[in-house]
Amino acid sequence: MALEWEQIIVDSSDPIALGRWWAEALGWVVVDESEEIIEIRPEPDQMPGLLFVPVPEGKTSKNRLHPDFRPDDQEAEVARLLSLGARPADTVQDEQHWVTLLDPEGNEFCVLGERRS
Repeated sequence: MALEWEQIIVDSSDPIALGRWWAEALGWVVVDESEEIIEIRPEPDQMPGLLFVPVPEGKTSKNRLHPDFRPDDQEAEVARLLSLGARPADTVQDEQHWVTLLDPEGNEFCVLGERRS
């Protein structure tokens, strides 16, 4: 038996806005959108994707799962994401090789520095 990783579901108070934010942040494309949900992928036929769905409650604690991204230039990428509306997380980051940010709904993600050998 084989499993194909199709998508990760993201609960959201405003799925369309958050999905569009992540599509811009990642340079991905919208492959499905209705009044309530939006799905984005790296390319139309490439998986896995992210599916943003509505939930009535807001985020109340730290995510139990979050993505890490490794850009070519960490400083430039953090600046770009902040300009799109990300916010710095309230975490101590002394001497760490990553920066923890929050998306517009407060979901954590990390922007990693250069790979250490």
